[in-house]
Amino acid sequence: MDSVVLLHLLHSLAPGFGWRLSALHVHHGISPHADAWADSCTALCTRHAIPLCIERVDIAPLRDMHGIEAAARRLRHAAFCSQACDFVALAHHADDQVETLLLQLLRGAGIKGAAAMPVLSKVEGTVSKHTCEHAVIRPLLDVQRSKLIEYAQRHALQWVEDESNADDSYPRNFLRHRLLPRLEERFPAYRNTLTRSARHFAEAGEMLDELAQLDGQLEMNDGMLQAETLRGLSPPRARNLLRYFLHRQGAPMPQAVQLEEMLQQLLVARNDAAVCVEFGGWEARRYQDRIYVFPQLGEFEAGLIVPWQGEDELYWPALGRHIVFRPACGQGISQARLLSAPVTLRLRSGGERLRPHPAAATRSLKNLSQEQHIPPWQRERLPLLYCGDELVCVVGLAVASGFRASGSEPGIDVE
Repeated sequence: MDSVVLLHLLHSLAPGFGWRLSALHVHHGISPHADAWADSCTALCTRHAIPLCIERVDIAPLRDMHGIEAAARRLRHAAFCSQACDFVALAHHADDQVETLLLQLLRGAGIKGAAAMPVLSKVEGTVSKHTCEHAVIRPLLDVQRSKLIEYAQRHALQWVEDESNADDSYPRNFLRHRLLPRLEERFPAYRNTLTRSARHFAEAGEMLDELAQLDGQLEMNDGMLQAETLRGLSPPRARNLLRYFLHRQGAPMPQAVQLEEMLQQLLVARNDAAVCVEFGGWEARRYQDRIYVFPQLGEFEAGLIVPWQGEDELYWPALGRHIVFRPACGQGISQARLLSAPVTLRLRSGGERLRPHPAAATRSLKNLSQEQHIPPWQRERLPLLYCGDELVCVVGLAVASGFRASGSEPGIDVE
């Protein structure tokens, strides 16, 4: 109902503002009526000549780990991220906001969680190897559900009810059907007051972010954080900065106990200790008193060889990253030199040496890595570019002097 109302409102407003409007339906396949719902969306959008995208997703791989609701939410957000648009408008309303706030409090959430849903937020992610970024907007967040029903009835709108909304075994439905009606008897204005509380929490969360920026403004660069900075802060401010750093890297937020344990391991272990804290499919590591956070690196084939035949980019599974090849002039790798033999990307096998400049000494890959502060867990996964059996470059680290482009000759930058 709320989504149908939002679509009707935006369709009415779009011509006056020059908006290009389209609709998205995420087909989870959970309900036996899922196909009928998709057909209903198709019919509705066809009547109003609104382009519709139906994204079919499979929650099975995520269901056991996250549960139905969380798995469906993750896949919905992935679907949002895949849309080529400036804004994704969602139909959350005041009743949804109250339910979200209460659920977060019952889970023991902190300030960020208690802020519930913002009216405007950014969504960032990677789809098909490319980073996407757009905004999520919730224009109905201050409107009560009863008002939306009145609007739908006044305009004779038709919608489909999800039968699972009546199942109070789901925590949200339990609040909606069992708890909140009782609460309204005693506190009829609870929607307004709890929504106001969520705004207060959101404001407090923004101030904590500003404090974290002040605490770490000179020490958060290139995806790493100086451990010494955390050591110089009071425990609450150190936890706040670590949370902020994790959020900036796109990492899931650990539970309070996990966060405290992570902080202790990262700060207290001896300088030469190989600290690695695993959480939610991610890792926090420390090297040279710098803290790094990244998704867990998967297994890789020791004899991995990837041929390069002029592609703009190649996937390098050892690091879970893409190698990008960009044309250059007078810098990078000489294109002419690369024509002499087949070009491949390989892993180090041991004993590799490279002269980075004509006047420099030949250096071992280990020394080059140490000088450039490459963490140990990345060194064995670095891609090495070969032309035939000659080492051309260590991607992102150094190019062999004999293969450098000079003057105005065509070159290739590899990142």
